[in-house]
Amino acid sequence: MHMQLLEQPKPKRPTPNLILHCGAHKATLDEVQDVRTPRSTSSWCPIPHNRLIDTVQKTLASTNLRIGTQAHSLSHEGHRYFGLMEILGPKNDDDYCWVLGLRNSHDKTFPAGIVAGASVFVCDNLSFSGEVKFARKHTRFIVRDLPGITERAIGQLMAKWHDQDKRIGAYKEADIEDTTAHDLIIRATDVGVCSNRLIPSVLKEWREPRYPVFEDRSVWSLFNAFTEALKDGSLAELPRRTEALHGLLDVHVGLGLN
Repeated sequence: MHMQLLEQPKPKRPTPNLILHCGAHKATLDEVQDVRTPRSTSSWCPIPHNRLIDTVQKTLASTNLRIGTQAHSLSHEGHRYFGLMEILGPKNDDDYCWVLGLRNSHDKTFPAGIVAGASVFVCDNLSFSGEVKFARKHTRFIVRDLPGITERAIGQLMAKWHDQDKRIGAYKEADIEDTTAHDLIIRATDVGVCSNRLIPSVLKEWREPRYPVFEDRSVWSLFNAFTEALKDGSLAELPRRTEALHGLLDVHVGLGLN
C-alpha cells in the first residue's frame, strides 16, 4: 500500500506596510482626488495629483507589472503629494519587494516625478535607487504629454529595479567588521545620507539590531541600520538620502551599477 504524500502549501508572501514616514499624513484616493489643482499660468501648468496616479496605473497595466498594496499621502494643505505602490513583477523576492514612489506638488516645490525603490518586509524600511523627473516640469502641454512621458519613465525605472536586485544580493554577501562599519557611518554624514544627529540611532541599530534577520555582520545589515534610522526623517528627502547611501555602499562592495 502506497501512502500519498500531500504537497505542503507554500508560505504566504508578506504584504508590505509601506510606511509613509514623517512629514506627511496618510490619505485615501478620494481625499487625493478632492484636492483642487491651482489655476495654470502662461509658464506653469500644475498636474492634478490624481491625474498622475491614474496615468501611472494605466501605464503599468499595459506591462507585465502589477500593482499590489498602495499608500498615499498629502502634506502642506494638499499642495504636496507622495505615494507608494508595491510592484509585482515576474520575479518576487521573499524578503523585500519593488516599490514605485510618486511625487507631485502644487506649490512649485518640486516637479512631478516617479522613483524606483524597495521595501523590506520584516521592518518596512524603504530605500530608493533612481528618480525620473517628468520633462518640462509643470509647463504647457505637460498634461497632454503625460502618458508618453510616464511610459518612458517606467521603462527607465524597470532597469533601476533590476540593478536594485543585484545590489541587494551583493550587500547580503559582503561581510563587514565593526571598525569598517563605524567608518562608513561617519562617511555617510559627509555625503548627505544623514546628519550627525542620527549617528547614535544608526550605531544602535547596527550594534543591537531590533530584528534578528539583521544580526549577521553584513553590508545588508548596515544598510538596514541606516534605513531604520531614516524613518524619523522626511519622506520627501528619503529618495535623495538613500541614493546617496547606495552610492557609498556600492563603492565599498565593488559594484559598478549605472
